[in-house]
Amino acid sequence: MSQLLVAGAGIGGLAAALAATRAGWLAHVFEQSAQLGEVGAGIQLGPNATRLLRAWDLLPAALLQGCAPERVVARDAQGGHELGVLPLGREAEARYGAPYLTIHRAELHGLLQQAAQAAGVRTHTGQRVRAFIESDTAVGLDLDAAASPEGDALVAADGLWSGLRRQLLGDAPPTPSDHVAYRGLVPMSELPPRWRVAEVTAWLGPRLHAVSYPVRGGDMLNIVFFLEESPRAGERWGWDHPAAAARLKAGLPAVCAPLRELVERVPSWGLWVLHDRPPVAGPQEMARGRVALLGDAAHPMRPYLAQGAAMALEDAFALGRALACVEADVADLPAALRRYALERWQRCARVQRRSLRNATLFHAGGPLRLGRDLALRSLGRRVMDLPWLYGGSA
Repeated sequence: MSQLLVAGAGIGGLAAALAATRAGWLAHVFEQSAQLGEVGAGIQLGPNATRLLRAWDLLPAALLQGCAPERVVARDAQGGHELGVLPLGREAEARYGAPYLTIHRAELHGLLQQAAQAAGVRTHTGQRVRAFIESDTAVGLDLDAAASPEGDALVAADGLWSGLRRQLLGDAPPTPSDHVAYRGLVPMSELPPRWRVAEVTAWLGPRLHAVSYPVRGGDMLNIVFFLEESPRAGERWGWDHPAAAARLKAGLPAVCAPLRELVERVPSWGLWVLHDRPPVAGPQEMARGRVALLGDAAHPMRPYLAQGAAMALEDAFALGRALACVEADVADLPAALRRYALERWQRCARVQRRSLRNATLFHAGGPLRLGRDLALRSLGRRVMDLPWLYGGSA
């Protein structure tokens, strides 16, 4: 049986391992943390992603743990008034054959972990992958542990700061932006009724925007503020940032009363400086030889199209399809990985570019803001819907 080595047991890594086992491979996942798990808050999964969860028989469980919002609403962050609406719910499922879903990252990670374990994926925790060693017939791993496992192919799903990417491509670390994300969760029971709605709300304002939506079966509200701030040298970020709440309140520009009220009700905030890379320039940036990049290791992007997790799932599904075409003789493995890269790179680059474009539109001021708001009011769903994205993928 052909063997796939996967570096990283996040959403992308587990999905890749699951897809590989369904293609008839034996997958080994190596994770530097002592225990598997996922931190963070909510994520959005468009129909392009939930379609893949259905193919892996995970959608029913995801729907039980997440929420299927009825609509996306764009609002003015300063005045609070509605700018445009995109219906979701049954309309989205009728259009695209799969629902729009909001879910906590840990819940999606748990579903993938259970499915991977049931499929026979072998997970090795406490194993930091320091480098890979590639030959004409195999690829091995340099681990902190004494053992040096070897397989037929390697998937680098080791995230934004991927060391394997640097070894494969020889490029620099990702670039910090002047956008900072403040993420929080608050129980719905502690919020006024106007917040207890099954919808995704995007609040747009000059040099900032916020997004809110339900997770955990509707019991929690996920909220994230994106502010433009000057980078700070040596910045650390995460859920344990000691000054996140005070920093958000001090730096938040004028916003409407409901948003101000929400900021006060969130018990704690995590802080992240957003990093990214230029859009993927060609298939050579996603696979070379017996090594493939996947998820944030391949194409980190601003979260302004809500597609980071979805692109990782799409990568995994396409990878599984490529591996399924490899015959018993794995000499054609590099060609299969190149087919994976050829299939994925242009779509990933398009999503990266659109995410960057949204960063400008969402935070617009002056004439651009007026034009954006006019387009939302007059065209609504025509400018908010994304058939090329939601109707695509495998």
